[in-house]
Formats: sequence, structure tokens, C-alpha cells
Amino acid sequence: MKKAGKVQRKQFLDFLSPASPRSKTSSGRTTKTAPRAATAPASEVTVTAGVHHVPATTPSLQYRLCLPKPTPSGLPLIVMLHGCQQNAADFAQGTRMNTHAAKHGFAVLYPEQSLRVHPHRCWRWYAQDAQKGEGDVAAVASLIQEILETHPIDPQRVYVCGISAGAALAHLLALTHPELIAAVALHAAPVSGVSSSAAGAYSVMQHGSLRASAAARRALTRFPRTGALPAILIGGTDDKIVRPVNQRQLLEQFLLLNQTQGLIAQPPRETPYGRTSKKQPRHRIVATRDYLRGRKLILRSVLIEGLGHAWSGGDTTLSYNAAEPDASRLVVDFFSRHRLEPAGK
Repeated sequence: MKKAGKVQRKQFLDFLSPASPRSKTSSGRTTKTAPRAATAPASEVTVTAGVHHVPATTPSLQYRLCLPKPTPSGLPLIVMLHGCQQNAADFAQGTRMNTHAAKHGFAVLYPEQSLRVHPHRCWRWYAQDAQKGEGDVAAVASLIQEILETHPIDPQRVYVCGISAGAALAHLLALTHPELIAAVALHAAPVSGVSSSAAGAYSVMQHGSLRASAAARRALTRFPRTGALPAILIGGTDDKIVRPVNQRQLLEQFLLLNQTQGLIAQPPRETPYGRTSKKQPRHRIVATRDYLRGRKLILRSVLIEGLGHAWSGGDTTLSYNAAEPDASRLVVDFFSRHRLEPAGK
């Protein structure tokens, strides 16, 4: 067992390390079909591809932007950050976010990590520069600013969402840019601010960190936020890549980040989902816990029984996607409740 654990750890470290050699067939990836160009009917959205040129020290970012048709002014924007071994097209198809966004009048931006930066397209959330708001965080923030300047986006309604490494970067983006991000959604996210290397990242993903609360306090000191930081956290009980301890500790971090908001915990609730069978004689459970400021929902934690390391409710013809419940619907519903709060709220 110890030898197996060492092998697994080495595989993780090789995978996370930017120095890993790029292979013709990425390890662990089993994409079953080529990704389609869009996940919403062409009559409902316009999808464009572009390149954002950032400072010379950082490779340019490719991206996809999905806009509803017709395109009104004052659009809310969801920034979607993919996980390792995904690209913008994969994430758009897998999450079906374009379909949900079109129904509710959102624009969706999909930044794509460069293979020049990481051979598996992992966002480097564990790097020290990212935790200071630099590196990959600064590159994505710069892209968002460009989109705000060139498209009819409401700057008070910019949201960021991600899975796994993308979720970790989304968390850092929200922490380090309180003037930009109105709310955040983290799916299968590791604890933020407690690692500075691939080895440290692996340990956090597997075990969480005893320094999670201290990291949240440091973030508050370094990047003060006068209003709330609304967040929805989504994870699975069977995730063996980013284990559920991370979601519990993320919730603790967000309670600290919102400690001035007077949040009141609501009674936990359990909702059955899925089909029963001889192998699964009872319905599985979605466990939800909400935290309110007055009557306003600020934090929501959603733990899905039986879900592994995958986007819940995604397109199962692609890797890292699983059947119901629909995480994209949960995310859009949560974001629809929020806008950037004025100072002193």
C-alpha cells in the first residue's frame, strides 16, 4: 500500500509540474468525442475566439467569448476557468454553460491556459506569484478588463467560476481583485493560499491544510474587501483527486472572509437525486448548507453524494463530467442573486 501511495504521489507531481514532458496522449484523459463548437443553439448565442496579449513575460491567452443574441447592453459576465487537461472548448461543451447563460442573459468568457505555460494546461494556482495576484491571476484579470472595455458588460456583475485548478485560480482572482469580482463558484476546489509548489499542491488536494484559516486572514489583510464575497462551493463525496476535506476548509475560509457580514447558518437540507437500482437501492443525496445575511444568500455549500472529480450535470461524452445534479444551473442561479457591493455594505 505504501508503494502504491508513493507511485500515485509521483504521478500527481509529474502531472502538476510545469516541467513535465508533454506526451502525445495526456495521461488520465479519455475524451470520447471531439468537442463541439458550442453548447447552445447558434440562433441563441454568438461564440467568438480571440487572443489576449499580456506583458512580454507572460504568453498570450487564447479565449472564447459567448454572447447572447441579440446582445443588449449591461450584460452580466461569467468567467469560466477550466481544469487540467481541458481547454476552453472542452469546458464550454462539458459544462453546457452557454445554454444556461443564453437563457438568463449572461455572457460567458472562457480563458485558456497556454501549453507554453503548462504542458497539461493547469492553471498555476499554487505558485507564489499567483497568491499575490500576479502570474496566471494577473493574466486572467487583464483579459477581463479588456472584455469590459470592448463589450457591453456590466462591471458590477462580473463572476468567476472554475473546476479543480481552475477553481483554485478563480478563488485567488476573487480574493486579489475585490473591486472586480462580484461572486465566485468553486467546483472540486482545493484550499487556497496554503501551498507554493507542486508537492504542496498535492498534499493540499489530498489532505487539506491546518493553515487554511491563517491563509484566509492573510488574504483579508493583504486584499481588504469592504463588502461580502459571495460564494457557492460544489464538490463530491467520492472525489479522490481533491478530497472533500478541502470543501469543509474552504467553507471555513469563506466564513472568515465574510466575518463582518453577520452571517446566520441555516439548517442543513438533504435532497435525493438519481435513479435507484439493485446496485444502488436508495437515492443519493445532495447536502446543502446556506449562510444568510438577513434574507440574502451569501454562502452556499453543496456536497453531492457519489460524485467524483467531475463537473456535475455535465456532458458525459467528455472526461471530467458526470450526470446530474446540474452544477451549471446552480451556479447561474447563485450568480443571478448578486452584484458587486458598494463600499461599506
